[in-house]
Amino acid sequence: MAQQTQLDRVVPVFRRFLVRFPSVQDLSAAEAEDVVHAFSGLGYYRRARLLHQAARAITERGAWPTTFEALRALPGFGTYTAAAVAAFAFGGSEPPVDGNVARVTARLGAQSLVLGSGPLLKKGRLLASAFYAEVGTPHVWEALMELGATVCTPSKPACASCPLASGCAGLRAGTPTAFPLPRARRAREVQRWAVLWLERPDGSVLLRRVDDVLLLAGLWLPPFAVLSDGASAPDAARDLARASGFDVPLTPAATVKHGITHRDIRVLPFVGAASATRVGEAGDGSSWQQPHAPAVGVSSLVAKLARVCARNEARRSPAESEE
Repeated sequence: MAQQTQLDRVVPVFRRFLVRFPSVQDLSAAEAEDVVHAFSGLGYYRRARLLHQAARAITERGAWPTTFEALRALPGFGTYTAAAVAAFAFGGSEPPVDGNVARVTARLGAQSLVLGSGPLLKKGRLLASAFYAEVGTPHVWEALMELGATVCTPSKPACASCPLASGCAGLRAGTPTAFPLPRARRAREVQRWAVLWLERPDGSVLLRRVDDVLLLAGLWLPPFAVLSDGASAPDAARDLARASGFDVPLTPAATVKHGITHRDIRVLPFVGAASATRVGEAGDGSSWQQPHAPAVGVSSLVAKLARVCARNEARRSPAESEE
């Protein structure tokens, strides 16, 4: 959960997760959709699916793998994760090198290497192994991680407080923040989505399981359409309503901004009321859910939409009139 998500968001979700799945056997026995639901709001839901697959692999194996090599074979376990679990859970000797350790390494040696690059990670492993050879405990690697996280920070390193300052070539050069070199930024794609917010009298809304968008696959969202250049959002929303079997009047709500990895999405929601006589209708892969307490795994976009799509809010806050 802490990979690519801030800890202040992770902690309450993690605590609920442990209550729901107190053992690897409980996690293995769960449905994949329940595991994704337990990750709701954190994003990057592929992590949940891989964690579930890893739990099943461990259960089938009959015992936890304890070595770096065996852990590396589990679904979702990359080099860093396998090394970290082996070191901190089982006393393994393969050093885990995260971004913090890599940054400390680059600054100590004034290495003009790109953060995340193979050469810098290799040098990080050599440095971490050298420290391990001196003290013989994996705790030294946790110390390096904490040093990078709290002292040798990306933009404002507290060099005066650093226990390694005397041997830091980056500090001697007077430019510690010049190391390491930043990763090349990937251009962000801009998309527009039309979203159908179809609400029943009890406040539940129609959600559909996403099957064709890789980063959202397995999650549940209101029916939506990715708009091509020049496409009409109102027309797309009406098509979504008809396809859902509810050809009802639609009211535009305020535009919502949402980001998914390298995509910036402008979401144009349209609100409609489902007739009380048809509230039970939903096709395969569809479900009526309370937006503030869904029983399925949803994207954080659902909560954003819920804040602007209540019918009284929709009347007060019309969507952009670009169409």
